Amino acid sequence: MATPLDLEEQEQLDQLKHFWNTYGNLITWIVLLVAGAFVAWNGWQYFQRNKAAQASALYDEVERSAESGDPARIDRSLAEMKDRFAGTAYAQQAGLLAARALHDKGDADASRAALAWVAQNAIDPGYQAVAKLRLAAELLDNKAYDDALKQLSGDFPKEFEALVADRKGDIYLAQGKRDEAKAEYRKAWSGFDAGTDYRRLVEIKLNAVGFDPKSLAPAAAVAASPVKSTP
Repeated sequence: MATPLDLEEQEQLDQLKHFWNTYGNLITWIVLLVAGAFVAWNGWQYFQRNKAAQASALYDEVERSAESGDPARIDRSLAEMKDRFAGTAYAQQAGLLAARALHDKGDADASRAALAWVAQNAIDPGYQAVAKLRLAAELLDNKAYDDALKQLSGDFPKEFEALVADRKGDIYLAQGKRDEAKAEYRKAWSGFDAGTDYRRLVEIKLNAVGFDPKSLAPAAAVAASPVKSTP
């Protein structure tokens, strides 16, 4: 037999009923929303992991096709990668890999097309910079100087600025513009760390256009040294 509630317990029960009648629907919806968000988040994470796994498997196929040296197979695998996973890092890497393989097989047009796609669509600024530098080099080989310079216009990550200047110098020199080439080589020389192999290569180029980079060394050293405040 149930024990009758005393007055205090009955009052607490009435307060609980009133609270639930007032806020019950709101609490229910909040719980449902939180549960729904949790399920959606887990579903999104699963989708992303599954997508990454599929992109990785397809990148392996691009890699195998590049190793096979079959241009048609490379084109097919890269086209599928671009169609299905264009926004992933795997697609950017695949574009650079395919371009290298196609270039080595003598298919310059397909190589430039792959590099142009990465240059235009890469989300990562580093991959985009690499694609533009390589595309500019291939256009330089094809004597498409203006198009090569267009690839090197605009902003680049700081760590690529010296490489861009060096590539611009090569293009200007091929055009017979020695003064412009010299100015770009000077930027490149100043941008590379002292003692690096690439800086020595740029030094050779500067000597070839009649400029001794050693004359830049004191100024570069002053610019690099910390400024001391006077007491």
